Formats: sequence, C-alpha cells, structure tokens
Amino acid sequence: MTKEEFLLDTNHISPLVTIGHPLREIILDHLKTGTQFSIAAPALNEFLFGISTLPRARQNLTEWERLKQDFNIYSIDQTDAELSAKLRISLRQKGWQLGIIDSFIAVVTLRYDLTLLTTDKDFSRIPHLKQENWRDTLLSKM
Repeated sequence: MTKEEFLLDTNHISPLVTIGHPLREIILDHLKTGTQFSIAAPALNEFLFGISTLPRARQNLTEWERLKQDFNIYSIDQTDAELSAKLRISLRQKGWQLGIIDSFIAVVTLRYDLTLLTTDKDFSRIPHLKQENWRDTLLSKM
C-alpha cells in the first residue's frame, strides 16, 4: 500500500525553515516514516521570494538548502498551463477569482491526485481537490 502524497502550499512550506516550528516538526517526522511531500514550482518560487526578503534570509536559505532534497518538485509544463487557464476561466464564470500561482498549485494537485496542505480557503471552490490544513489544526490544539 502506497502512502498518500501531499503537495505543500506556500503557507505550509514557509514553517519548514523555522527551527522548532510545530508544523516543521510534524512534516519532518512524517518524512522519516516515508510520507512523500512535494512542492509545485510556482509555490517554490513564492516561498523562496518570501523567505529571502526577511531579516533571517541567510538562515532561511541555508536551512532550505539542507532540507530541499527531501521534497519532490513538480515542474509546470504546457498541459499545466492550459489546465490552469481553463480552471481560472471556469471559476471566473461562477464569480470566483483564483490567482495564477494558486491555479498552478491546484492543477498539479489534481493532475497527480495529491492532497494539498494549505490554509487558503480559495481552493475549497475547486471540485475534486483534496485538501487539509495542518497548520491551523496544530494552532487550534495549542
């Protein structure tokens, strides 16, 4: 039986570079048991930009360099670009907006049948997208 694979949204990637962050510890523990965590290239871009603009940029980037080999990175291709545009158009026709990066994250999640770890409620409008929110679940237990 294969373990479930999770795709991390930026809000679930960012805590990984903060030593002692509870979400970081949970994800690292899951990695040790063989759980697969992945990142879509657009979320990686958003994450790297964000952690590079903070006062702890050097520490953040050093920690990411140490951790990154444990994460699968999904590149974006022509099919993803086409599906992303179709998804955004479909949602817009229903009166909902979805940003470009989020649309790529959603498409990768759906295309590879992953579970998205996110705090972003915009994803809840996307049919058949499996999602969980580990960060807020952790905070509610504290």
